[in-house]
Amino acid sequence: MQTELAPIYSWASRVSRSGVLLLLALLGIVRIFVGEISLSYQLVIALFALLVGIPHGAIDHLISIPSKPKSRFFAYIFIYIAIAFLSGWFIAANNVLGFQIIVIMSAIHFGFGDASYLNEKADSSSKPRHPFWIETLYAIPAGFLPVLLPLTDHRTLKALNRINPKLDSWAGSEMKYIRIVTLFIAIISILVFLLVRELSLVVDLALLAALSMIAPPLIAFATYFGFWHAIRHTARLVPQLARAKELAMSGHWQAALWAAIKPGLYAVVGTIAIAALLMVKRPAEFSSSLLWSTLVIIWALTVPHMISTARFDRFALKSK
Repeated sequence: MQTELAPIYSWASRVSRSGVLLLLALLGIVRIFVGEISLSYQLVIALFALLVGIPHGAIDHLISIPSKPKSRFFAYIFIYIAIAFLSGWFIAANNVLGFQIIVIMSAIHFGFGDASYLNEKADSSSKPRHPFWIETLYAIPAGFLPVLLPLTDHRTLKALNRINPKLDSWAGSEMKYIRIVTLFIAIISILVFLLVRELSLVVDLALLAALSMIAPPLIAFATYFGFWHAIRHTARLVPQLARAKELAMSGHWQAALWAAIKPGLYAVVGTIAIAALLMVKRPAEFSSSLLWSTLVIIWALTVPHMISTARFDRFALKSK
């Protein structure tokens, strides 16, 4: 991978880490002078962060298969939409089970996606990739911390009940044990990375743990999704898109990033429109909450996105 991509990966790391630090600082200031953020404001902040993260997963059709022959391209689009539609229907019809499946799939997707990002970042700086055991030891807590810790936080029950009352007991009586195991794995990973002097990985996991334990659950996950995972994944899209890569190779890395973001902006507008329509037309199935409707759509689109990205990640996780 060309060294001209190094500024893009460095930018993604700086912004994702700085975003988490800034949020934690702002939360500290708010708690000192105002107190806890009301649930209504949490919902607004979470919705905004989730929408920011949508474009990174909306251009799989541009990077997953060749545009020719057209028959293959259109077949891919049809299958992709069909999977998304069936996933959305399943989640809407089976709220708890659908939520549980999405939680596990998302944690694995996020973790190994971020591990893939680190390998590609190393490629861009002509550094050696991490061995697979390091990637795995990083990927598991990197994916499960921002997903499971917010969902097992005591503040989650009220928030989930506001979004969809069926979800407030999604983990039953096992919530405490899920939380303990997740934290234990993260601590083991951090200790190992300290021993092998992988300090950058320690910083990442420490920030994710702090975000997931300190921030209100909705804000914690939405911030991770929109301002950590999505930003890092967007950096990975640049070498996959011809126009973005061309701009990066010519030294215009900011324009290259925009070229990777712009094709997915339609999904933000579409998500808002569809969520509003579902909220009005199908309240019994999608709940009266705009956030729940938006989440169902995002999760439905995430399923085929995760399947497409798995192939993308597999190559990035291989040793060179």
